[in-house]
Amino acid sequence: MKDFINALYRNHSLAYKVLLFFSTTFLIVYLFPKSGKFKYNFDKGKPWQSENLLAPFDFAIKKSSEELEKERLALTQNSPVYFDINTTIEADVFEAYKTQFREVIVDSTRSFDQRLYNIGIEILVDLYDPGILDEDYNYEADKKVVLLENQVQKEEALFSDFTSLNSFRSITERQLDLKGYSKYAPSLISLYFDIIKPNVKLNVSLTEKASQEELNKISPTRGSIEKGTLIVSKGEIIDANTYDILKSLQSEYESQVWTESGYNWVIFAYTVLVSLTLLMLLLFLRKYRMEVFLDNTKVTFIFFNIFLMIFLTTLIINYNSKYVYVIPLCVLPLVFKAFFDARLGLFAHVLTVLLLGFVVPNSYEYMFLQIIAGIVTILTVSELYKRANLFISVGQITLIYIIAYFAFFVIHEGSVNNLNFETFGLFILCGLATLFVQPLIYIYEKVFGLVSDVSLLELSDTNTKLLKELSNKAPGTFHHSLNVANLAEASANEIGANAMLVRVGALYHDIGKMKNPTYFTENQSTGINPHDELSAKESAKIIIDHVIDGIEIAKKNNLPDRVIDFIRTHHGSSLVYYFYNKEKELDEDLDKEEFRYPGPKPFSKETAILMMCDSVEAASKSLKEPSTPKIDKFVESIIGKQMESGQFLNANITFKEIQSIKKVLKIKLANIFHLRIEYPE
Repeated sequence: MKDFINALYRNHSLAYKVLLFFSTTFLIVYLFPKSGKFKYNFDKGKPWQSENLLAPFDFAIKKSSEELEKERLALTQNSPVYFDINTTIEADVFEAYKTQFREVIVDSTRSFDQRLYNIGIEILVDLYDPGILDEDYNYEADKKVVLLENQVQKEEALFSDFTSLNSFRSITERQLDLKGYSKYAPSLISLYFDIIKPNVKLNVSLTEKASQEELNKISPTRGSIEKGTLIVSKGEIIDANTYDILKSLQSEYESQVWTESGYNWVIFAYTVLVSLTLLMLLLFLRKYRMEVFLDNTKVTFIFFNIFLMIFLTTLIINYNSKYVYVIPLCVLPLVFKAFFDARLGLFAHVLTVLLLGFVVPNSYEYMFLQIIAGIVTILTVSELYKRANLFISVGQITLIYIIAYFAFFVIHEGSVNNLNFETFGLFILCGLATLFVQPLIYIYEKVFGLVSDVSLLELSDTNTKLLKELSNKAPGTFHHSLNVANLAEASANEIGANAMLVRVGALYHDIGKMKNPTYFTENQSTGINPHDELSAKESAKIIIDHVIDGIEIAKKNNLPDRVIDFIRTHHGSSLVYYFYNKEKELDEDLDKEEFRYPGPKPFSKETAILMMCDSVEAASKSLKEPSTPKIDKFVESIIGKQMESGQFLNANITFKEIQSIKKVLKIKLANIFHLRIEYPE
């Protein structure tokens, strides 16, 4: 057990990657549809692209949603509504009418008008035949109504036969006008307002129950297809009926996979494919981006972004698949290019699109559009810290989306008559969402501790607190750093390295000299050399310690690790030759390691460039009467010694690239020393 724990501890980084691999695979598979995927793509009104399709099993033809809705509406309209009637209310109203009529309705002689009384009775009979509703109900006039008295059916009627509380006034006025008693309308209506009460009320529970019984009679299918029946032939246009049959087959196929033991096989198949995809990513990192592979934070960052894009896309598809193109998938290569490089960004983007092919509808079209857009993103986006570049690139990406989608539409439809401009709007929204990459990069920098070109641009400002402090405490070192930065940037541009990164690294590589600035030649303005009072070993220790001091200062000021790497490696494991030779004159058995920088050696093109430029620029101050041949020989000598001591063995830099850097340094030094052709007197 102890051996197992020790082995696990020694390989904890690999164990973490294995755990990350399996957890990401599980999460992605969890988001995938839990059923078989119908292997045919089809659209109504378009030709069938595959071979002749025969029914693989017996299945029912499902009605379309439009058909089902039409049947529901028809049955709902035909199903009766039930109302309860209270007959005692009508009797009470007639009794109240008899009692109050003589008090309210009188003529000019104050005599009883029997005819008017009888007309009032007739109007009440009409109003209560079949009854007065307690409120306004939203039913059609010809809606069938069943009247219930004490839960027993009394009679049937139409909804238009009933009187509403709002309509009895107009009915009364019309009847009185026909009888020639219109002058009594206000008085009789006032009486009716006092005595009339509704006697018909909707029986909600019984009505809903009857409606539901009718809806339950609806069959979700219309006919069936027997096994072996030809469904559609190759090249045949898919009409509405064939489309419904194909949708029924698709639904039946997927539901069968869901309900049978094949479900487990689907999950297993998804797991295998997702695992293979993520494994390809890990193998790519291990072979071509070892520094990323060894950094668990960066690997986690890559896996997290891939999962995030799959999660967002799945979320949108579950809501409404037509909005799938709103997801700014091109953010993925943009982010990876900002923090890593274009090759890794494109590779991860393509793998993500392949995984999304299991989720999205019209997967081939979607994958083609997204891969093309990803390639355009990688090719067009440069210097992301420049806002104009981002806007231009996003515009180009959006244009590519629109052009590619238009081409697919024409291929499918054969014309542009029914072009859906709403999809173009979705592409524009996608482009606007892609602009969110700037704040997203900032968030990722803070969460994962990564560095992008935007941060490097901020750090390259010489007005930052740390560089201002360097210029005040060690002005000679600050000037040296500026010169090295210019040389390193030009060299990086020459071989295609990250010029912004190497410039920032050059600006900060000697900040450790702030601790003891006067012990370094470039800061000795008084002509007094403090090393004269120290032994060679003590002097060498102070010189070597500026690397350690620089790392401490950088960490204290929260400089990114990528910048600290330049401080750590700019002298590699080289010797402090001057003090080593001085001490060797006194002690032949001197240990070299006491005069050697702790390292490590440069492990990237950028750190190797800085080492060359730093050594050349520092030593160039000792050149007397510089000339072009002297400078050439001088550069060759310094870089040659570094190569002989194996300082660049860990860096992925080629001999050809070193030769190019030498050429740049020779030209730049010649310009610094203002060398010109000597003209004859």
